[in-house]
Amino acid sequence: MTKFKTYIDIFITFFKIGLFTFGGGYAMIGVMHKVIVEKKQWIDEDTMLELITISEATPGPFAINGATYIGYHKAKFLGALFATLGVVLPSFIIILLVSLFLQAFNNNVVLQHALAGIGAGVPVLIFHALFKLSKKVNINIINGVLISIAFFVSFFTNFSVVLLLILTALFALIYTAIERRVRP
Repeated sequence: MTKFKTYIDIFITFFKIGLFTFGGGYAMIGVMHKVIVEKKQWIDEDTMLELITISEATPGPFAINGATYIGYHKAKFLGALFATLGVVLPSFIIILLVSLFLQAFNNNVVLQHALAGIGAGVPVLIFHALFKLSKKVNINIINGVLISIAFFVSFFTNFSVVLLLILTALFALIYTAIERRVRP
């Protein structure tokens, strides 16, 4: 495949992902996994987990970070550029069109019900991706405790999720350092 065809393939793939994924970045994880890992095999399961970790630890939306990462992985700088443009362009076009006709859409009962139905399906996409990818994560007692604590703190308090990620990462690093000293 020529480089130009590769760039077009990357752009079209991410344009479709951006066009048909409702619910934001977390809902996009499952779609990206299906297309990028299973269908196209551009990355493997472990790389997908790394992508999620890196995308969540860096500023910006998952969709853009993920597309940029995969595009770069596939075809360096221009691959990243085409992937990023592909995933962003559908949302930009849709928001532009909606803003032009906002008043008409605002009072359309059928559209309101359709959007409510789509909104109800988004958590299903997120949980599907979570369970599918969790099979690859090595869950031990420490990870399980950290996951549980992080979930409850983030769900039941207004504690900063970013600070929570930093604290759990630091705890894991400290625990690993101590464990290696105890068991050389």
